[in-house]
Amino acid sequence: MGNHFMCMTKKDTTGNHGSRSKRMGRSQRKLLAEEEFLHRQALSMALQQHQLSQRFDGSMSRRIGSTSSRRRNLSDPFSNGKQVPDFLENIKLKKFVLVHGEGFGAWCWYKTIALLEEAGLVPIAIDLTGSGIDLADTNSVTTLAEYSKPLISYLENLPEDEQVVLVGHSSGGACVSYALEHFPKKISKAIFLCATMVSDGQRPFDVFAEELGSAERFMQDSQFLIYGNGKDKPATAFMFEKQQMKGLYFNQSPTKDVALAMVSMRPIPLGPIMEKLSLSPEKYGTGRRFFIQTLDDRALSPDVQEKLVRDSPPERVLKIKGSDHCPFFSKPQSLHKILLEIAQIP
Repeated sequence: MGNHFMCMTKKDTTGNHGSRSKRMGRSQRKLLAEEEFLHRQALSMALQQHQLSQRFDGSMSRRIGSTSSRRRNLSDPFSNGKQVPDFLENIKLKKFVLVHGEGFGAWCWYKTIALLEEAGLVPIAIDLTGSGIDLADTNSVTTLAEYSKPLISYLENLPEDEQVVLVGHSSGGACVSYALEHFPKKISKAIFLCATMVSDGQRPFDVFAEELGSAERFMQDSQFLIYGNGKDKPATAFMFEKQQMKGLYFNQSPTKDVALAMVSMRPIPLGPIMEKLSLSPEKYGTGRRFFIQTLDDRALSPDVQEKLVRDSPPERVLKIKGSDHCPFFSKPQSLHKILLEIAQIP
């Protein structure tokens, strides 16, 4: 646990050359070489993320250094030919706070961060407690308040006259709802990206019940549970095996991003997703909510997402065709376009 990546050593696919290598076709050797390259590339990316973390403040991960040299003096593809400065005039709030979903970390937003920075905006990716490079043991995170603490701390320290656009992915949506209940005046817009936009009194886990079954059955029978305090104590976390994660989360994502996720994802604390949220009309109810649907999603099916927006209608619903549960990997440009579109809404 703690501040490290869970890297499994790949079996050497280059041994036992001899006669077997001779029988191996050129295409098969090429496939193995590409697979090994992607594995090494993912490890390199994970290590680079870890090294950069030493320059981050606490659990808040943000790209370091000026990006002005990367901002091209070209027409923005989503601004109908306007130059970037004109495009930015339509966006009053420049700060986007990105909140990852279950098992992920700030690292998963790397494409979104780059695109937002190139558009002249200020993306800030948060590592929730026990996630990404945060040092906390996942098994020790028992409440949504603990899990959301890095996000809440960031909002607490935000000047009273400043607002941000908050983006939450998957179960990170519960953290967004929690933040909206506590800091409605500091959040200009809350964007739920195929996320658990729960209603008052609902648990984040309930949203995934179609895929995982009831909470009670999951706690009794799931083979993915982790008992951090011993088998005689209640389960503390869970983590899917790799093939199941690939099928649920990454059915449309590039191979290299899947490889990065496989060496970077951490167990998911059970307490926060089993907790019922208390959301009031006076605080949460006054927030401006937007929902982004992913239409090739196997973790949170389009039908479930439709039910979420019916039960608690947001201001606007936008859709990404051909996206799995991780559009920041599978459809980064489409996601970027939608984020800018929402940001420009008065």
